[in-house]
Amino acid sequence: MLEGVMMKAPNRIAIAVRRNNGEIEIDSKEITSIKDKYPILKLPVLRGIVTFGETMILGIKSLMTSAELYGEEEEEYKPSKVENWVSQKTGIKIEDVMVFFALVIALGFAILLFMIAPALLTKFISGAMESNLVKSLIEGVIRLTAFIIYILAVSRMKDIKRVFQYHGAEHKTIHCYEHGEELTVENARKFTTLHPRCGTAFLLIVMIISIVAFSFLEWNNIIIRIVTKLLLLPFVAGLSYEIIKWAGSSESKWVNIVMYPGLMLQKLTTKEPDDEQLEVAICAFLAAMDTIEDREEVVDFEHNQSHEQSPDPVR
Repeated sequence: MLEGVMMKAPNRIAIAVRRNNGEIEIDSKEITSIKDKYPILKLPVLRGIVTFGETMILGIKSLMTSAELYGEEEEEYKPSKVENWVSQKTGIKIEDVMVFFALVIALGFAILLFMIAPALLTKFISGAMESNLVKSLIEGVIRLTAFIIYILAVSRMKDIKRVFQYHGAEHKTIHCYEHGEELTVENARKFTTLHPRCGTAFLLIVMIISIVAFSFLEWNNIIIRIVTKLLLLPFVAGLSYEIIKWAGSSESKWVNIVMYPGLMLQKLTTKEPDDEQLEVAICAFLAAMDTIEDREEVVDFEHNQSHEQSPDPVR
């Protein structure tokens, strides 16, 4: 997200972005899920598959919206000739075509880096090894290593550091709300940037479950193995969603043990935000809850008068 935060409530999504002039621009709208139209999709695992797909689409659309709210002309994504051509030939709105192509590119990159490459590398280094389980473990370690290296690499980018700060602001705001405290910058600041219901933790759970699930697949034909893994991926995502959902509503020590690796991984994808970033996150949260008109009564705007005392953003 470009200098902002996206918050999602059950029936509303809100995006708050800090512009160069210091103002906070907010876009809030109601959303519906296909699960509301087809109740069968609310069954366990199925609801996770649907939520995963809808979240990816919302994420791409939110990035496009944040660029518009930010107001920097060079940041706006303009459709390519191919996207314009597809829109004209199919009659589909250009915005939807752009989202489709962005999803295809993102999924293609993720599949290549985290599925195809680890499988090929495992096949190469395992040689004549017969054990499917050992091969799958090797593949899982390679995939997890690639994931961590990727996060470490992108975290060194200036813009991504800012994104990770806003990610931390999002978590602090949610913690503040869940602990029943007034949503102010001062209150939100004291909470941790780590949260069990985080996408980072979700991805780690997906990787762990996939190691177990894919260990039953044969290695005789690498192409069939990769295709089968792709077909099983929605089920893995759905099952991972159920684990995250269960973990977020439980205080059991066993849950804490299960979620601990995911929380530690969030130390890479979240950073301590400054007060202005917390303010943006709170505004997004209130807008998602449809109470943004009350934000001046809730958010501590006075910190702007003593900004010299607030921590500098990570560069």
